[in-house]
Amino acid sequence: MPAKPATKAVAIHLAHSPDSDDAFMFYALATNKVRSPGLAFKHVLGDIESLNQAAKNEKYDVTAISFHAYPYLAEKYVLLDCGASFGENYGPLVVAARPLKGEELKKKRVGVPGLLTTAFLALKLLEPEFVPVVMPFDQILDAVKEEKVDAGLLIHEGQLLYQQQRLHRVVDLGQWWHEQTGLPLPLGGNAIRRALGPEMARQVARAIRDSVNYALEHREEALNYAMQFARDMEPELADKFVGMYVNKWTVGYGERGRKAVTELLTRGAAAGLLPRNPKIEFLAE
Repeated sequence: MPAKPATKAVAIHLAHSPDSDDAFMFYALATNKVRSPGLAFKHVLGDIESLNQAAKNEKYDVTAISFHAYPYLAEKYVLLDCGASFGENYGPLVVAARPLKGEELKKKRVGVPGLLTTAFLALKLLEPEFVPVVMPFDQILDAVKEEKVDAGLLIHEGQLLYQQQRLHRVVDLGQWWHEQTGLPLPLGGNAIRRALGPEMARQVARAIRDSVNYALEHREEALNYAMQFARDMEPELADKFVGMYVNKWTVGYGERGRKAVTELLTRGAAAGLLPRNPKIEFLAE
């Protein structure tokens, strides 16, 4: 009998940021160290605010998003229980060129990396009346140093580089959130299109979890791969940054992680910053 033709793999467009932590997380998938039979992952890179906006139009099958953005996307996407970034008593930082206290941010012009980022939501919960100045995340350090803004909201590796610029920390939002709630600050997660169906969603989730676990178990080789996305960070700093945001929370939220997401979005809604009673749904495995 003639051999049956091979079934063509389903292409899954997987969008994430061009950052060392995401590169580390998806290393095994990107290099075929981990495979998922029947699926062919196509990696698409974009900054988190661009991905938040693209998800409104259901552009990618699986995408990194800010948890802040999820209530606006919940009709089209469900949250995967793996691949997320949480800050356990640390997180995005507000920095300034001169000493400043958190309570002094009212009416101040603050450079922010996007209005749908979780960092922006957390800062609005802390101080509702600051004046946001939206700019690319990688331009905020310079804008603060040159005093084009009064302060800057740092995500990604800027959290580890501001001291090299002799800037002053105003507030650590992850620390502030922990003081308020006792919970980690959920920053970004992965979401999958509902249209793909629960069976495929679970297959994708397994592949992402396997990729995260592979990286954690083969840390040196995954970190070497991630260094090309580390934007001139020294290896020690890149290792520290990856460790901050690829960890046990990335493997799975667990009950405490899901509680943290719910708490954040519920508080955002209560403050009038999100739709009331935001829909929050995690993929059931």
